[in-house]
Amino acid sequence: MKFIVDNWMLILIALSSGGLLAWPMVRGANSGSLTVQGAVHLINRERAVLIDVRTPEEFAAGHMTGARNVPLEQLDEKLTAAVKNKTVPLLLVCATGSRAQRAVAVAKKLGYAQAQAVAGGLKSWKEANLPVEKA
Repeated sequence: MKFIVDNWMLILIALSSGGLLAWPMVRGANSGSLTVQGAVHLINRERAVLIDVRTPEEFAAGHMTGARNVPLEQLDEKLTAAVKNKTVPLLLVCATGSRAQRAVAVAKKLGYAQAQAVAGGLKSWKEANLPVEKA
């Protein structure tokens, strides 16, 4: 007991730092998100399918090469028609990654167990100097 009383500050620091390290896991930060490099790896090695969940106008202005456009608002109805194989890795992308995170939840509800959002979206894709095409 004397040890705890004498070293309360060190114990507090240890507990605080442990809590800060564990916080992202508890909160679920970046659950289902993937780096751009990880996305390229899945596209090249495991034939992952890219789904752009932005509006058709945003998609036409520029999108990842090979991506299919299924707007977030229509994902429930159109995803099963766009991607029939539910076992293939499914990469969801938007402008910055926020809509894609919501799309992951929808895709997983539809049975796409390997659905992941590309972290940073098209912005991080462009920053990595990866190919973008216009419709």
